[in-house]
Amino acid sequence: MRERHLVWLSATAALYTLAVAVSNLLIPIFIDLGPFGMLSAGTLTFGLTFTLRDIAHQTSARAGLGRSPIFLMIAVAAVVNVIVAALIGTPGRFLIASFGAILLSEGVDTEIYHRLRARSWLIRVFSSNAVSVPLDSIAFTIIAFAGEPGYDAMTMLQIVQADLLFKFGIGAFIALAKTLWNRAEDRRALSA
Repeated sequence: MRERHLVWLSATAALYTLAVAVSNLLIPIFIDLGPFGMLSAGTLTFGLTFTLRDIAHQTSARAGLGRSPIFLMIAVAAVVNVIVAALIGTPGRFLIASFGAILLSEGVDTEIYHRLRARSWLIRVFSSNAVSVPLDSIAFTIIAFAGEPGYDAMTMLQIVQADLLFKFGIGAFIALAKTLWNRAEDRRALSA
């Protein structure tokens, strides 16, 4: 059983790293959502990372490994992200913003998630995301766009607003789908 969890953890870590890298490639592309703000196309894939990380938490715990693999996954994703972005010429401000926001928000998310181990998985996911998603969106937006031509306070507020809507929405969808998957797996295990 532990080997199965290790395979899931490795697959989740790979998907997480890929989602971070793709998200950063899409940062400069914006979608105007009218009253819902300005959405960076990178948010569409970055929203996955919060719940992928929470899935990695759960899988790591089931394998008896604790937090260490999660911090390693975050570090590897951050380094891969910087390498990929540097190779394709992503502006330095995006690299600094992404790297800093990932380490800050996901480190905080990991600590909150693990402090709530006695709670249900959905409570842990929603509670940790309630802090880490706004922290990530605000930190990234300020570091990436403050002082840049065309990015006044109102534009940055619109970017944060759209980020929050989509990151929470994508994260909630994946968390609920994973919960249903877990329940189906538990029922199959009981009937076997």
